Amino acid sequence: MPTQCPVCGDEMLDLLWLVPAVPLIGFLVLALAGGWLSRGMIALVGVGSTGLSMGVAWLVGIAFIASAPSIQTYDQTLWTRLDVSGLAPTIGFYLDPLSLVMMLVITLVGFLIHLYSAEFMIGDEGYRRFFAYMNLFVAAMLTLVLADNLLLLYLGWEGVGLCSYLLIGFWYREPANGAAAQKAFIVTRLGDVALAIGLLLLFTHLGTLNIQDLMRRAIEQWPVGSGLAAITAFLLLGGAVGKSAQLPLQTWLPDAMAGPTPVSALIHAATMVTAGMYLIARTHVLYSLAPTAQTAVAVIGAVTLLLASCSALVQRDFKRVLAYSTISQIGYMFLALGVGAWAAALFHFTTHAFFKALLFLAAGVVIQSLHEEHDIYRMGGLRKLLPVPFWTFLIGAASLAGFPLVTAGFYSKDWILWEAWASPTGSAWFWGAGLIGALLTAIYSFRLVFLVFFGELKTAIGPKPGWVMKFPLVTLAGGALVVGFLQIPRTLGDVPIFGEFVASALPSVMGTSSVTMEFAFQVLTMVMALLGIFVAYVLFLRRPSLIDTPLATVWGSALSRFWFAGWGFDRLYDLLFVHPFLWVAQANKDDLIDRGYASLAWLIREFFAVLHRTQTGQVRWYAAVLAGGSVAIVALAVLS
Repeated sequence: MPTQCPVCGDEMLDLLWLVPAVPLIGFLVLALAGGWLSRGMIALVGVGSTGLSMGVAWLVGIAFIASAPSIQTYDQTLWTRLDVSGLAPTIGFYLDPLSLVMMLVITLVGFLIHLYSAEFMIGDEGYRRFFAYMNLFVAAMLTLVLADNLLLLYLGWEGVGLCSYLLIGFWYREPANGAAAQKAFIVTRLGDVALAIGLLLLFTHLGTLNIQDLMRRAIEQWPVGSGLAAITAFLLLGGAVGKSAQLPLQTWLPDAMAGPTPVSALIHAATMVTAGMYLIARTHVLYSLAPTAQTAVAVIGAVTLLLASCSALVQRDFKRVLAYSTISQIGYMFLALGVGAWAAALFHFTTHAFFKALLFLAAGVVIQSLHEEHDIYRMGGLRKLLPVPFWTFLIGAASLAGFPLVTAGFYSKDWILWEAWASPTGSAWFWGAGLIGALLTAIYSFRLVFLVFFGELKTAIGPKPGWVMKFPLVTLAGGALVVGFLQIPRTLGDVPIFGEFVASALPSVMGTSSVTMEFAFQVLTMVMALLGIFVAYVLFLRRPSLIDTPLATVWGSALSRFWFAGWGFDRLYDLLFVHPFLWVAQANKDDLIDRGYASLAWLIREFFAVLHRTQTGQVRWYAAVLAGGSVAIVALAVLS
């Protein structure tokens, strides 16, 4: 039975199980309804279930916060799935500040994306199927972040993988869409296998899969630098880089843009790609015991954010620019996790969810209004024709670029950059990578703003969005502005609301640098953001010839193509893995193992044919064989 909150007389916390259950019920209704529901009813079930889940989540969150500090965690066990040889995983949920933040962001952003989809997808023949998949996606992600044990977490983990496959390939009649879905499923499956092995190793050596018990036993049984801690941490990291599209498994995410725009927003902002960040944050004890693995997290994040930022600079497809941007921003989260800035990573997840969902949804309005045109060089002059998408996209781009003082992205990114320098496990290299990434982010963010919304109109505009699509844009834009004020650094007023709230779940960084140095680094971060916006203004609006000239050279053209192709990772993997596998499959199309069994069957048939010839029906031959056999037996008996 679920435990009761001693403070909340209305037992509001006991409703926690409804948060993932309601969208799951919505999925079941839509999946089993067949063609009985009208489009209005489909939207009501699809949007309403996520809205109800959001409402319950916020009621639970308010009750949890009101219970502090007398209650800092809440466990809810519904039932035990099985109990075999010490393995007794439960269907149970665990609520603490980390899972609470994830739950609130997922339900709020998920609801707004569902609401937007009600109008965006209204003309699609797969309307019911779309909302069924989206509901299941949200339910799986909520299960992942609320699970109190790694087996239930893994169920949610596989659930979001399945839903990503179904939604990326939603328009399955196009072969390219099916290929993109398969690519996402197969590439992330590599990481999933590593994660599964890690879970088995943890249970084998620590005897439980309950996350909190695991962390306590790991501290008790494994010293810092333990080989087992390092192995399990690296295995979990393998799963994280797959789901979060980090090096070397980042290649699936740009192709995932094949799905409808609301799918891209949900995957990038609140669900699948943030799962890896959550996994590392939830198991941060293992990484504290394995410094090598934790450093690897930081290195992967730093390198990924730079490579993805460079690729974003040269993409022509609107959504692919945002896809590489997501890879880069998740890289910032990994960088923060790697230097021990756990709370900073979670804060950037929160701000990123708002401005990245906003950017994708605004991009969806533009693409739909331009008759499905995706090429940003065929856009332009839209700021007056699409005022709401323009202003909201501008806010999202400013937050992504870290525009100083007024955007949420500035506060979360500044926190990460400072901890990358000041943390005991930080370094000038990590800080420098993050700072260069901030400059590149500002350039590619406002490259989109200037190419899409300024200049001359190049494509005739079609249908404009209604209020159902505008409301989520305005709401997310508000979040992209105000959420940052939950964590104001000491140099600008010192309002550490977010950091103090999550302190009981995530340890804080013990830096020793002065306020003066922090302010100096902060000013440098502001300068980089403003410089990037200015560079984008000059290169893509004021004097485009400055960028056209170097791109016309041999080296400039080659570098641009290299970045455009994602640094050649797809081609490399094709050469190393895909083509050899296809060659083996072609060579083995008749299946060598089956040939062995076929040969055995042939021998049996031939042997039978020989024996068959002895059945002549002539008695004298049977008598002769019988006599010969008898003589042979007697001879053997005598000679032996």
